Amino acid sequence: MKGKVADQSLAPEGKKKIDWVNKNMPVMKEVVDLLEAEKPFNGYRVGISVHLEAKTARLAQAIRDGGAEVFVTSSNPLSTQDDVAAALNEEDGITVYSRRGVDEDEYVWQLGKVLEGKPEIIIDDGGDLVKQLHGPRSDLAENVIGGAEETTTGVNRLRALDRKGELTFPMFAVNDAKMKYLFDNRYGTGQSSWDALMRTTNLTVAGSVAVVVGYGWCGKGIAMRADGLGANVIVVEVDPIKALEAKMDGYRVMSIEEAAPEGDFFVTATSNIKVIPRRALEKVKDGAILSNAGHFDVEIDLEALNDIAVDRDVVRENIERYELGDGRDVYVIGEGRLVNLAAGDGHPAEIMDISFALQALTAKYIADNEGLEDKLYSVPEKVDLEVAEMKLSSLGVELDELTGDQKDYLNDLR
Repeated sequence: MKGKVADQSLAPEGKKKIDWVNKNMPVMKEVVDLLEAEKPFNGYRVGISVHLEAKTARLAQAIRDGGAEVFVTSSNPLSTQDDVAAALNEEDGITVYSRRGVDEDEYVWQLGKVLEGKPEIIIDDGGDLVKQLHGPRSDLAENVIGGAEETTTGVNRLRALDRKGELTFPMFAVNDAKMKYLFDNRYGTGQSSWDALMRTTNLTVAGSVAVVVGYGWCGKGIAMRADGLGANVIVVEVDPIKALEAKMDGYRVMSIEEAAPEGDFFVTATSNIKVIPRRALEKVKDGAILSNAGHFDVEIDLEALNDIAVDRDVVRENIERYELGDGRDVYVIGEGRLVNLAAGDGHPAEIMDISFALQALTAKYIADNEGLEDKLYSVPEKVDLEVAEMKLSSLGVELDELTGDQKDYLNDLR
């Protein structure tokens, strides 16, 4: 058997999931038609590290259909759906190394197996392929002509490398594209985080106090959806401009220590460490539910929570109870990993339709433009606009166009 997945016999169920999302990703259908016609990846190997579920399977298929040999793994130990991994591993031209619930050693081994395929193009989500290629697997970096990064955490890592002049191949910050952060980060994270929380806990959001830590585009979406579900929303921020924006959007704004005793649900979205720190954990109310929508499991200080807990157990799938010394119970969802995938199905298909069109077309841009400088790039505006136009077309939306007089007026303002 090629690759390594948890159970190859699960493939038929995974195929059903992939077929379902394919019917709801019209932009990717148009992208696949383009890639199949032009075959921009002929002769290329592409390494992909993503949250391995049905929508990302569609991305891998699209890259393969564009002519590439594709190697795929997960970008998080709890975000793989084993049936989807098995289905994808059966496909010609695609090799999968991924299973749900691996430990750190196996997770790194999976990344290594993808890189041992010697990809010339990489598609990363969180920056772990890039981290390996700038660390223990730097011997394989010379093969890479460029890559695309999906999420905020990964782009932050890339910016750090770029500032130091240490990037050894060109990378594109797909997360910074308007068609990514305005839709995936805001509407996708907002809906999928609460989908996962509601399904996992089976509790009512209406009337609760929801504490959203971080008010970037993901935090805005989480707060907006919590408000729409009837929650009383508190925002925690360190940036004065974002804090003021949250205040004027109608939310209460306070420090994490002030918010701790009030919150029923906590959702972090900062890409930073320990944003729910020990001093807040010592004050949370009995029954508080802690979750994280950021890429890595570092936003809740789980080390501190383990230290102050006197007992812990799993009370329901993806819910772990921590009993504190004074009898309070605190619940952590999905081990503090990104809640929408560790405890749910991730973003809706129609949202990932946009994001993966961006990834696929950015990868095509890399293949069409070999010889780029070793630095961090923005997604070309024409790619951003092309995806927007495809999406509007799929929705049956037509736009007005500027008249000649209007264009002349805008070009001749004095």
